[in-house]
Amino acid sequence: MEFSLTHKEHKPLQVNPIKHSQPMGSTLAFLGVKGCMPLMHGAQGCASFTKVFFTRHFNEPIAVLNTSVSDITAVLDGGDYSILMAIENIQNKEKNLKPSMIGLHTTGLTETKGDDVRGVGTHIEIPYVFVNTPDYEGGMESGWALTVTAMIEQLTDSATEVKANKLVLLPHLSMQPIEVEKIKSLCEDFGFETYALPDLSTSLDGYWEEAQGKLANGGIGVDEIRALGDCATVVTIGHSMKKSAAALQKKNPLIKHLHFDHLMGLDGCDNFVAQLMKIRHTQPEPLMKRWRARLQDAMLDSHFLIGSSHFVITGEPDMLTGMCALIRSVGGTIDAAVSTTFSDALHTIDAEKVFVGDLEDARLFFDGADMVISNFHSERILHSYHNTALVIRGFPNYEELGNQLKNDQLYEGSAYFLFEIANALRKVKHEH
Repeated sequence: MEFSLTHKEHKPLQVNPIKHSQPMGSTLAFLGVKGCMPLMHGAQGCASFTKVFFTRHFNEPIAVLNTSVSDITAVLDGGDYSILMAIENIQNKEKNLKPSMIGLHTTGLTETKGDDVRGVGTHIEIPYVFVNTPDYEGGMESGWALTVTAMIEQLTDSATEVKANKLVLLPHLSMQPIEVEKIKSLCEDFGFETYALPDLSTSLDGYWEEAQGKLANGGIGVDEIRALGDCATVVTIGHSMKKSAAALQKKNPLIKHLHFDHLMGLDGCDNFVAQLMKIRHTQPEPLMKRWRARLQDAMLDSHFLIGSSHFVITGEPDMLTGMCALIRSVGGTIDAAVSTTFSDALHTIDAEKVFVGDLEDARLFFDGADMVISNFHSERILHSYHNTALVIRGFPNYEELGNQLKNDQLYEGSAYFLFEIANALRKVKHEH
């Protein structure tokens, strides 16, 4: 394994970037709270791009509101006025719109101004959570994690006791709604009262409801977030979520923290299930054991194709960690793992090269790759690489429908993922 850089990128610009901004990750996190109104404190274009991005990825009408900071107000306004006026205008325009919470997240413009987003909350009657997410640092994954931490710090009540069977799941950014649902369901099978923060499994899962798009119809409730301090166990999936768990433990030192870098592949799933068995002193459901055996069979069936293949994978650090581990477990060779931003999670990845970069950097490895696993933007590049298969993962995916129902987690999802990439490899190898 080789690292081409430390915390800094190796060139002053990105060409064909795979990285997205912190405010986008923050928006998505707020969409996992029932009735929340994400409010981006910045220029109108920032919100417009984010709205189009998520609307196309999830194929759902998603409203992203913003304070419409202009070049004039950026100089003359102290910040309070823009935020308060935005909230007032939204409420005047939508009389029936009654958000359960306002999730204010900043952008590079308002962070550079230094607006007092904390102080403005004293003038707002609706529950209010603010998070500093400048887009000139970090990325989409860190924006999501910062927002989860902010919700815990600003909403969750302190507690001195715990409910033995109450569990809080803190999933990383790259998990699709169905994946959160599957993990919650597994925990519930062990007898846990399970909550996810954020919970996209009931807000962006493709389920159609009236007034869809104005506010999140599903997700975890504000009152439920307030009451998370009495959980006995907090489970983090992905390195980026560790600080969020630490924030929850500050609310109640009795909370036990279980961390997993990923829940893909036999080892990752076994570690997770073993911990749940240890807490609940019970055996897993027969269907879970069946899926474990199916994953073992999938590993055997697919290792001839995957084990003889070379891969290039790009994406958020936590997503890379799980996918690389699963592919390596069946013998695949990962020539390059290209991350959007730096994370300590990158040190755990077993690949020939691991570095922070863009699609221009990743393209240097495409000639020797049998498969590229990347987001939608790799498709136009790979049109000229007829011997290289593409499997789309991460944000955005404008090419395929049903992103919210793609499951790569746990025994079941890992088996499906192995078959998907093996079939894609078989097709390209047979054709060429």
